[in-house]
Amino acid sequence: MLKKALIFLTTALLSLQAYSDYDMDGVEDSVDRCPNTPFNELVDIYGCTIKKAWSEEHFSIIYGIGFSEADYATNRNVDTFSQTLQVDYYYEEFSLQASTSYYNSDDDSGMNDSFLGAYYTLSIFERVSLRLGGGVILPTYDTGFNNNNMDVVASANFSYTAEDINLFGGYSYTVLNDDDIAGVVSYQNTNSYSGGAGFYPLNALYISSYYTNSESIYKDTENIETLTLYTFYSIDKNWFTTFSYTYGLSDTAGDNAVELRLGYYF
Repeated sequence: MLKKALIFLTTALLSLQAYSDYDMDGVEDSVDRCPNTPFNELVDIYGCTIKKAWSEEHFSIIYGIGFSEADYATNRNVDTFSQTLQVDYYYEEFSLQASTSYYNSDDDSGMNDSFLGAYYTLSIFERVSLRLGGGVILPTYDTGFNNNNMDVVASANFSYTAEDINLFGGYSYTVLNDDDIAGVVSYQNTNSYSGGAGFYPLNALYISSYYTNSESIYKDTENIETLTLYTFYSIDKNWFTTFSYTYGLSDTAGDNAVELRLGYYF
């Protein structure tokens, strides 16, 4: 009898060690086709959402530290350290975002411009989504060149996901309301394009790379071109961290920029 009990206990412990369900949806990771499913969603036998168990209303707070070799507002190449704070609100497909940052460069320090935005995500097809957004850039940063008016931004981003692969791209248009200074500086509205690809080597880890081409806010200035490597790691159900490295491809972009962020989702 004792021998049978020991065999049963050993078998149970081995089974528990072999079983892995990172997103805790009741479907083992080896057959889970939809990893990282939110805990408030009911799933099918493949781990994909059937319906939400209750209204998806969430918040996230993200703090980041970064270093760059460029000051995009003044188009100068200087060593700049920054701290960022971002707060997000989510309700089903709708979200709000507020962000601001503080910089400290070789010869100056203070607040960067702040941002307030709203987004709505549309599911175009089963694996394709479109995220539409709009927002305002608040002039909390003053270069001394009359750039102290509120600017307006509109954006559209698409995403295609097939199993562990993700393809994405985006476009944004910024209306600058800053006043020109005759003979010194002339501002212009800007277009920005981006595109890239990412994949999930692990359920909790996402890695992507993307290219960005943005017009300068100054007329008759070369576009800002960059290439970015981005990673997202889900520590647990609430905590996550991101890391990005950006390499400048144009003379108007800084040579290097890095940012590490820590977020809490609830």
